[in-house]
Amino acid sequence: MLEKAVVLLDVFIPSGGPFRLTELAARAGFSKSTTSRLVGSLVELGLLERGESGYHLGGRLFELGSLVPRRRDLREAALPFLQDLFEATRATVHLGVREGHEVVYVERIHGHDSLALPSRIGGTLPLTCTGVGKALLAFSPPELADEVLATRLPRLTRYSVTDPARLRTALEQAQVAGLAYEEQEAAEGVSCIAAPVFGAGGKAVAALSVAVPRAGFHPARLAPAVRTAALGLSRTLRGGM
Repeated sequence: MLEKAVVLLDVFIPSGGPFRLTELAARAGFSKSTTSRLVGSLVELGLLERGESGYHLGGRLFELGSLVPRRRDLREAALPFLQDLFEATRATVHLGVREGHEVVYVERIHGHDSLALPSRIGGTLPLTCTGVGKALLAFSPPELADEVLATRLPRLTRYSVTDPARLRTALEQAQVAGLAYEEQEAAEGVSCIAAPVFGAGGKAVAALSVAVPRAGFHPARLAPAVRTAALGLSRTLRGGM
């Protein structure tokens, strides 16, 4: 289904539409019923919109497309600080941004410890189960935290925090300390410390973290390096990226 959806979206390049359903089916090489089902799903996702003249690309697709260069610019600005953080800790380093209720990993530098981590560049994980996600959530508008805490909290391991009251306390502590902690909540045997990264206007636009084996987790040693990297990247972003 995904491959067919991509083929259908390719029909709109480069004109963007509009196309009638019959024309879409002919151009994509699908039956009209298959095209209708695909179009319905893409409309629900905001990737296509229906107008008087037919279907055209939706605002959500343009929004997603605009994120690509912004994330690339963020990654390029962040790499020197991520590399410095790696050199200081020799631990796995992450950079992530928020998309909905998930963190999207923009960059990852592997540490010297061979950790079995669920994170991957371009992949997503729940905000509530990761250090990067908690840092982003703690420094996002309070309405977002209320929205997340009102849902059923995901569980990736037996240590994942699924109690809303307990998670709210952790977010409040992160706001005070400027650091978020995750202890075996995304992967057993792994702990993490993260800090938010602020852009223009003081908005949290990303977060970075280090992940280490639980046995070697010493927050007092890691915190200064994480803070320094986050502050350095924030200054760079506020100065214009």
